[in-house]
Amino acid sequence: MAELLEGRAREGQLMAPRVRVVATSDAVIPAYETSGAAGVDLRTTAKIRLEPGERTLAPTGLKMQIPAGYEGQIRPRSGLALKRGLSMVNSPGTIDSDYRGEIGIILINHGQETIELEAGERIAQMVFCPVTQVEFEAVESLDETSRGAGGFGSTGS
Repeated sequence: MAELLEGRAREGQLMAPRVRVVATSDAVIPAYETSGAAGVDLRTTAKIRLEPGERTLAPTGLKMQIPAGYEGQIRPRSGLALKRGLSMVNSPGTIDSDYRGEIGIILINHGQETIELEAGERIAQMVFCPVTQVEFEAVESLDETSRGAGGFGSTGS
């Protein structure tokens, strides 16, 4: 990981924010698998069996201190979704910068077969993204636009 960060600095990219991680003895600290990877893989620390339509909270054994101004977005792994029908109930999931508990992944079996996962298997990916908190202003009306209040397919198919 240090080599990857040094390489980014040499290429003129900004240095990556530091994420502090507490890991149980059976957890794997995430790492970028390739130099162009947007996310890191998260692994379960438990053996999991999911029947079709069933969902569960998969433990990762990881607690993180995400820097203020960032969130960790948890997303399904595309290969598991395509090959086995494994996805997440809430996608993307958000890990806030002030959360300090264990990261859990809410998995669901959308497939037609039972899914069995071994402890240590990659089950999701995490992407770190900057976030902005806004200020709200109560008003009586909003500026008009050509779209107006049209939604849910109102702009065409």
